[in-house]
Amino acid sequence: MEQEPEKFRCPWCLGFEQYLKYHDEEWGVPVFDDQKQFEFLVLESAQAGLSWSTILKKREGYRKAFAEFDYKLVADLPESYVQELLQNKDIIRNELKIRSAINNARRFMEIQAACGSFSDYIWDFVDGRPLQNSFITLSEVPTSTPISDRLSKDLKNRGFKFLGSTIMYAHMQATGLVNDHLVDCWRHKEVRG
Repeated sequence: MEQEPEKFRCPWCLGFEQYLKYHDEEWGVPVFDDQKQFEFLVLESAQAGLSWSTILKKREGYRKAFAEFDYKLVADLPESYVQELLQNKDIIRNELKIRSAINNARRFMEIQAACGSFSDYIWDFVDGRPLQNSFITLSEVPTSTPISDRLSKDLKNRGFKFLGSTIMYAHMQATGLVNDHLVDCWRHKEVRG
């Protein structure tokens, strides 16, 4: 897929139309909604060891399988439903990842009870403001940072699963805690604003 001459984009998104749409409309936009934060936690966790394009292609399957990412409903999914999910070709059929989504929904609500909202909790790691990077090439963009290390460690201490530092940095990028659009990308300035 070629770049539009008037719109330079981060090169990672040039694989297919869903990727472009995700890059142009969602990636890096600050998320303060807890249900949307939970959606990205489930999807980023499912991505472990896979490509983001694989997860994007299965996003609608995840939306249907995980109750539109309603963490209260996901936290109460019964064992019989776990067995159904293991047969669902529209999601990644990895038992540990499926069970981690349920576990993480429960831990998610514990953070809400302790901090008021998950959004308040996670945004506190960046002092409530998106970190603005100015990378010129993809090779400059880190896969983890000291902040994602601390965030991942804290989540693990709270009982979360499948959310290591690299996954949490990807989550920070996706939910706008950090702006990692390349400086020449047309979205860099928009997200920054």
